[in-house]
Amino acid sequence: MDASQIKLVAVDLDGTLLRTDKTISEYTIAVLKRCRESGIKIIYATGRDRVNTEMIPDGLFDGGVTANGAVAEVNGEVVYSALTPYQTARPFLMACDKRGLRIASQADSVDYSNFTVSDEWPWITNFKIVDFSKHDKDAEKIYTYDLTSEDIQFLKDQLPKELYMVIAMDGLAMIMHKDTTKSKAVAALAGHWGINQSEIAAFGDDLNDIDMLSHAGIGMAMQNALPEVKAVADYICGDCDEDGMARWIEDNILK
Repeated sequence: MDASQIKLVAVDLDGTLLRTDKTISEYTIAVLKRCRESGIKIIYATGRDRVNTEMIPDGLFDGGVTANGAVAEVNGEVVYSALTPYQTARPFLMACDKRGLRIASQADSVDYSNFTVSDEWPWITNFKIVDFSKHDKDAEKIYTYDLTSEDIQFLKDQLPKELYMVIAMDGLAMIMHKDTTKSKAVAALAGHWGINQSEIAAFGDDLNDIDMLSHAGIGMAMQNALPEVKAVADYICGDCDEDGMARWIEDNILK
C-alpha cells in the first residue's frame, strides 16, 4: 500500500515510541503533531495499563489501547473492552499462587497481586495484595515473571481455554482473554473514525505486537524488534533510540 494513503498510525510504547530511557524525543513529538495536523489519527497500543501511560505528553494522541487490547478509549470513552471474567481468572490465579509464583491481575488501573509490586517496578504504586480465593474483579491482564521453564509449562497446563499467554522479551508472561488483542482494539478505534484496516500503519517491537502488525495495512518493526516481529513486518525502520518510527513516518507518510 502507498504509505501516503495512511489515515491512522498505531504505535507501541516501550521499545517503539519510547526510547530505552523511557523518554520521547522532541523530534518524535513534532512528527506526531504534524500527522494530527494533517488529519491522520495517532493512537498508542501498549501492554501497560491506563495509569502507567502517564509519561505520554498530553494531547499527543487521539486515542489509546491498553493492557494489550483489553480496553480501547477515545477521550475517556471506552470503544472496545475484552476482559477475563473473575470466575475464569480466579482458579488460575489460585493455582499460580499455590505454586509460589508472583502474579497479579490488573483491573481498573489497580494491580491485584500476591507480592509487593513496587519492589519490582517502583513506578507501580497502585496495587493491592489480595487473597485470590476471594478475588472478584474481571481482569484486563494477568501477569507473572521470573519464570523457570517448568513454571512456563505449568502456566500452559493451567491456562483456561478462553485465555492465551504471551511472554515478552523481558520475560514477563502476560495472560489475556482471546479477544484481548491489539489488532482487535485498534480495529475498533479505526471503525470509530470510519477508517479501514488497510489504511492503518502499525509500529512495534515485541511479541505482543505481532498480531497488530499482521492485521495493519502496513506493519512496521523497529530495528530493535525481536526476530519474530521482523519476520511478519512489511518494513523495518530504525532503532527506538534513533527516532526510527518518527523518521519513517516523516519520510513515507508525510512525504
